[in-house]
Amino acid sequence: MDLLRLATAGSVDDGKSTLIGRLLYDSKQVFEDTLASLERASAAQGLGDVNLALLTDGLRAEREQGITIDVAYRYFATPKRKFIIADSPGHVQYTRNMVTGASTAQLALILVDARKGVVEQTRRHSALTHLLGIEHLVLCVNKMDLAGWSRTRYDEIEGEYRALAGRLGVPRVTVIPMSAVSGENIVEGAPSMPWYTGPTLLEFLETVEVRDPARHADVRFPVQYVIRPLTDEHHDYRGYAGTLAAGVLEVGSHVTVLPVGKTTRVAGIDRFDQRLAAAESGDAVTVRLEDDIDVSRGYMFVTADAPLPTTNRFAADICWMSDSTALRPRQQFWIKHTTRRVKCMVESLDDRLEIEDLERTAAGDAMSLNEIGRITIKTMEPLFADPYSRSRDTGSFILIDPATRHTVAAGMIRDVSPGERASES
Repeated sequence: MDLLRLATAGSVDDGKSTLIGRLLYDSKQVFEDTLASLERASAAQGLGDVNLALLTDGLRAEREQGITIDVAYRYFATPKRKFIIADSPGHVQYTRNMVTGASTAQLALILVDARKGVVEQTRRHSALTHLLGIEHLVLCVNKMDLAGWSRTRYDEIEGEYRALAGRLGVPRVTVIPMSAVSGENIVEGAPSMPWYTGPTLLEFLETVEVRDPARHADVRFPVQYVIRPLTDEHHDYRGYAGTLAAGVLEVGSHVTVLPVGKTTRVAGIDRFDQRLAAAESGDAVTVRLEDDIDVSRGYMFVTADAPLPTTNRFAADICWMSDSTALRPRQQFWIKHTTRRVKCMVESLDDRLEIEDLERTAAGDAMSLNEIGRITIKTMEPLFADPYSRSRDTGSFILIDPATRHTVAAGMIRDVSPGERASES
């Protein structure tokens, strides 16, 4: 079975946690002891029915306030597919947490309250998921029971959101009306909405096709760790462990080792006690090379006969995540990119994305918490980077404040300036 990673997004109290709880409950994914715990917690809150949102809202502060604060991951499977769901917070204060949850997702569920329709957080989260490379958005028009199961209201919201998605350039949008509290159109059908003839949410998730551009790209293998057992049995073993970020790597493939620029062949690919003939993007493996080359953490194996992805200057879209400092030009940071960390400087703030009208405007002299914009970065040492559209792993990064060591921004590389290519050595 293949694996689908998805994230929820939307405004506060649109029902994201309840939706996931209902999805797990109705698909028989909740164990009896967990259900008993939910019943006790719901009774302590004075609720007559089980509060399914508690399946993902596990923090004490979340249960006290009735909101999602941090990202919660839930895993389940049906006979057709495996799923990893990231339940992301909706409050604007926790936009950075939402970015974290959506950064690895292939599909996003954008929830709206049928009574309120498209609001600012709907626009913000839709823009962020699109910037993060999620090509398929599902608008879940929730709480249809509170809107009288009105088809007219559903049509109004669908039309407004499709116009929003068109302005963002989102290629694929699916709209599903539902009620997470009653469970209509989550796993089972919706008798209260006979006018809706599309799939339920689970039926859609089981059958939707998602594209993985990294699988068809050139090889990108960032080295995370050098394995040297130094035992009598494996005294001559030298392997390089990591996760294949893009492409397909086969035994016998010619690869170039960056930054040294030497070309060699793959002698073997190992996973635990298995010897593999090939590895695909997303596989965590250990690679052995035919030649003895000095390789350390932060090096990268790439396709030998393709252009080398080496640069020290690029443009990127970022979401600023620091609530204590603002981003200004000429600031210096550590940039963490794949397994490599180097010093960098923000050369310029190029523009800012206005959430209200989705227009890009002048960036001004600073960016503050949760603002989205484009910047230009200069690194002190070369990075082995691709545009985010080619590979999420080699096209994404975080910025770290050197004084506090806090992560202050998450970014997606858009343009690797050809005039600023670094040397290969």
